[in-house]
Amino acid sequence: MSKRFKTFLFGVGPALGLTLLAQTGFAQEAAPAAAAAAPAIDTGATAWMLTSTALVLLMTIPGLALFYGGMVRKKNVLAMLMQSFAITCLVTILWTVVGYSFAFTGSDPIMVGFDRIFLAGMDKLAISGGTGSPASPVIPESVYMMFQMTFAIITPALITGAFADRMKFSAMMVFMALWSVLVYSPIAHWVWSTDPQGNPLGFLGKMGVLDFAGGTVVHINAGIAGLIGCLVMGPRKGYGQDNMAPHNLTLSLVGASLLWVGWFGFNAGSAVAADGRAGMAMAVTQIATAAAALAWMTAEWVMRKKPSVLGIISGAVAGLVAITPASGFVGPMGAIAIGLAAGVICYWASTSLKGALKYDDSLDVFGVHCVGGIVGAILTGVFAVEAIGGTKGALEGNVDQIMIQCIGVGTTLAYTAVVSFILYKLVDLVIGLRVSHEEEREGLDLALHGETIH
Repeated sequence: MSKRFKTFLFGVGPALGLTLLAQTGFAQEAAPAAAAAAPAIDTGATAWMLTSTALVLLMTIPGLALFYGGMVRKKNVLAMLMQSFAITCLVTILWTVVGYSFAFTGSDPIMVGFDRIFLAGMDKLAISGGTGSPASPVIPESVYMMFQMTFAIITPALITGAFADRMKFSAMMVFMALWSVLVYSPIAHWVWSTDPQGNPLGFLGKMGVLDFAGGTVVHINAGIAGLIGCLVMGPRKGYGQDNMAPHNLTLSLVGASLLWVGWFGFNAGSAVAADGRAGMAMAVTQIATAAAALAWMTAEWVMRKKPSVLGIISGAVAGLVAITPASGFVGPMGAIAIGLAAGVICYWASTSLKGALKYDDSLDVFGVHCVGGIVGAILTGVFAVEAIGGTKGALEGNVDQIMIQCIGVGTTLAYTAVVSFILYKLVDLVIGLRVSHEEEREGLDLALHGETIH
C-alpha cells in the first residue's frame, strides 16, 4: 500500500466520509433529535417541590381547619372542620377537571385556556419523563399541577371563616365550586401563567405586577370574597350581645403553628427550585411572621392592657399573609418592615375598622387576609430588591412599581367583589345561603351534620 494511499485512507478519507454522512438522512435525523432534547428533570428541585406540595396541603388540613375550628363556638367546631376537609376534596376534583387548565394554559392575556381539561396529555408526559412545567422546564408538570392545586384548595377554605356559624353546608359547597372555577382560576391565570420560557401570559403579569406566592391570587382574593359573603348574609344571631369567644384556643394555636410551618412550602416552594431565592424566601417568611406577631401583641398590650394568645397567633398569620407576595423579592430589612406594618394595620382592621363599620366577619378573614394582602402587595413595590427578584422597588428608584402593585390590588378587589356578589345571590336564590334561626341557635354540628363533641 503506497504512502499516498495510506494518507488518504486514514486522514482525508474519514473527513470526506463525515462530510458525505452530513448530507444523508442519518445526520438529518440526528440534528433535530439533538435540537429537540429537553432539559433534564432536576431531581433535587423536584424533591423540594414534592415536599413543598405536602407542606401547603398541611396548611389546610389540618392547619386551617384547627385554626378556625378553635375560634368558633363549641357547637360549630365540627362544621368548621368539615368545611375545610370537604373543600379539599371538592377543589381537588375541580382542579383536575378544569381549574388547572383555566389557570395555566392558553396564551390569551385575559381568557383562560382549555389545553389541560381533565389534565389531558399529562399522563403521557409523566410516562415519557415530561417536558417540564409551565414555570420550569426541570420540574415535571404533574408536580407543578399538584403544587398549584394546594393553593387552589386553601384559598376558598380561607373564605369560610368570614361567614362561620351561619351558612348552609350545601350552599357553601355550591358557592365554592363556582367561585373556584370562575374567580380563583382566572385571577391565577392573569397573574401567574407563563410560557415555557417563563414570560408572563396574563395581563397583570405582563403589566409587571409582583406576586411571588399569592398576595393577590390567594389572600386579597379570599379576603374580599369573605367580606362580601358576611355582608350578604348579615350578622350572626346575637352578634354584639351573645358570648362568641373562641371555644378552644389550644386548637387555634396548634393550627396557627401548622400554618406557619406549612407556609415555608407556600413561599419558598414558589421559587419552583431549590436555590438561593427559595432560601431567601424562607428566611424572610420567618422574619416577617415573627415581626408581625410581636407588633400585634404589643398593639393589643397597649390598647387592651393584656397580650392574648388569640392576638399573637392572629398577628403571626397577618405576617405570613403580608410577606407572601413579597417573599421572592425582598430582603431581611424589608421583611421586618412588612411584618411590623402588617401586625399593626391588621390589628386595627380587625378591631377598630370592624367595629366602626359593624360587619360580622366571624374570624376576621377580611381584616387579616385582605388587608394583610394589600399591605404586603403594596410594600412589595417599596422594598423589592433587584438582586433578589430581578425587579427594583421604590427604594431602588423604581417608584412606578408601587402604582403597578396598586393596579394588581384594585383589579383583584373589583373582579372578585363583583363576581362573588353575583354568585352569593345566585346560590341564595336557588337553594338559600343561610341556615334557619333555630338551626343557628342549636349549632351547625347537630343541625347540619348530626354530630357533636363533648
